Amino acid sequence: MVGHLSAAKSIKQYLEEHYNDIELEMVDCIEYINKFLNKVSTGAYKQMAKNAPWMWELVYNHSKDGPLAKITNTSNKLMSRKLNSLLQEFNPDLVISTHPFGNQMCAILKRRGKIKCKIATTLTDFKLHNQWLYLSEYIDYFFVSNSNMKKEMIQKNIDQNKIFVTGIPVSNRFLQKFDKQKTFEDFELDSNKHTILFFAGGEYGLGRDTTFMTLKALIRLFKDIQVIAISGKNKRMQRKFSRLIQDTKSQDRIKLLTFTDKVPELMNICDIVITKPGGLTITESLVSNLPIIIINPIPGQEEENAEFLVNNGSAIWIKKDDNIARKLKTLSRNPEMVKSMIENSTALAKPNSTKEICEILYNSLKKQ
Repeated sequence: MVGHLSAAKSIKQYLEEHYNDIELEMVDCIEYINKFLNKVSTGAYKQMAKNAPWMWELVYNHSKDGPLAKITNTSNKLMSRKLNSLLQEFNPDLVISTHPFGNQMCAILKRRGKIKCKIATTLTDFKLHNQWLYLSEYIDYFFVSNSNMKKEMIQKNIDQNKIFVTGIPVSNRFLQKFDKQKTFEDFELDSNKHTILFFAGGEYGLGRDTTFMTLKALIRLFKDIQVIAISGKNKRMQRKFSRLIQDTKSQDRIKLLTFTDKVPELMNICDIVITKPGGLTITESLVSNLPIIIINPIPGQEEENAEFLVNNGSAIWIKKDDNIARKLKTLSRNPEMVKSMIENSTALAKPNSTKEICEILYNSLKKQ
């Protein structure tokens, strides 16, 4: 999954850049254990998220407790045997996991006495799911995105001294200073106009009506703003957007991108972001102190992320049956509301999350 992998990469990069006395290896544990299984499970998630989100919601909710949770835990017991071979060869002092399955496998091996190393897990969403907590007594560190998660974990009898509210790991590029004028010029944008960053595609094919109608409303209602729309891997949405831009003759204020590796630079020049609420993009938006408009959350963890952001005043959520134009107009006519959203995003942001996680873990290893 993109968010889990990005969190792991951010931690790896920081450790490599700041500590020269460690040996480090990053492993996609499901890919390592069985490439076919990884392909099938990832493909199944994509299809459910895209074509049957109600089914994914059932899977997500039933995996918290009950028979499905037991099946998941049992399968991880079986898969942990192959992971053990790698761990015995590498013999780590510490394992850092950014996915609940890897976390569970390591905890299972530790319970069996196969490994004795410290285990740290980094939760990559804004609401707690019980799969992260399986065999929690064998986990030494939990890094969470917000204090509500810590409170909930303490209520589940997890030692508060093991829980650190650091935020979700984010690339250090979001902490860099960028030349705003250069970014405007590089993307052929007008530096005098308000700018919206619109994540309109994505890995799971968000080709839903809300996405298209949101861009249509932006074009129709706001002649004085410009939009950077990133269609990602969603070719269908890219084609629909291209036709809409041509039909409305809005090429001068709508910049359509299929892909960019300049998200930190673009967030630095934008006034607001429109996105589905994946843990990674939301973290990046908060670190960039941006107000957020949420569309098309996948039922389960993304809807829980959306609820967290709305409840904390950093986002508005355009739901399926909402009047999109009315919601956008309300926001545009209420600068105090936008200001409050920016302040709330800034308050939620934890820009030094990766640094803090790495320092806690490195210092604890030095004390051993």
